[in-house]
Amino acid sequence: MADQVSRSTSISELEDYFSEDYFHFGDVVNPPETSDREAGVIWELLSLRQGSAVLELGCGYGRITNRLAEKGARVAGLDISPTLLKKAEADATKRKVKVEYVLGDMRSLPWRDQFDAVFLWYTTFGYFEDEDNERVLCEAACTLRKGGRLLIDHSNRFAFLRHKSPIYVAQRNDDLRIDIMSNDVLNDRRNIERIIVREGCVRRTRLSFRQYGFSEYVRMLRRTGFETIKAYGQDGGVFTSDSSRLVVVAYK
Repeated sequence: MADQVSRSTSISELEDYFSEDYFHFGDVVNPPETSDREAGVIWELLSLRQGSAVLELGCGYGRITNRLAEKGARVAGLDISPTLLKKAEADATKRKVKVEYVLGDMRSLPWRDQFDAVFLWYTTFGYFEDEDNERVLCEAACTLRKGGRLLIDHSNRFAFLRHKSPIYVAQRNDDLRIDIMSNDVLNDRRNIERIIVREGCVRRTRLSFRQYGFSEYVRMLRRTGFETIKAYGQDGGVFTSDSSRLVVVAYK
């Protein structure tokens, strides 16, 4: 039996989850040196160079987007959270880089044939039901020029399924973020119940995302216009069942 029956994450749940609380614990969960390293990995895997046009879907508070802009890419970022986008814009101003930040839904994008590369980092794919998840890939494909690349970074479900219900705790001063994970093995979804203890208040949010295997990515990506699809592990290494991450790079 699955731990619990899950469903896709609604827009309102995404907005609640990716709130100021998410930003508050950002540097604890992903220290600056981690973000620097990840931006370098993305740069290499997507074969970016000075002037490359790049779009991040689910860009959050810009921890990767702004770093790619510092490296010389022409970057845009889209997110559902106005709170996090304001943080991203403030950080871009501080770093003296220009980034186009757009509030929107990754299932309906305003760009066409404009980018050399699109990426979804840190498990920002799979929130919806299969049809809408594939729609995200189709929209991403439409924003890319011929020969463009799409990168998806996601948790490796084989590694996750070894842990029945792990609990992760992040602490910043006296504030706590507690994530309680569970696997819905019947629907191939990962569920997160998040408890925030901050400034004398307790808040709860939830997130559910679909966990796809590489063969499923290949089928979806080929249906949405991509030809060559490659798999990598964390930081661009070789992907195995023990890898903590599955990084997919697809070429249009």
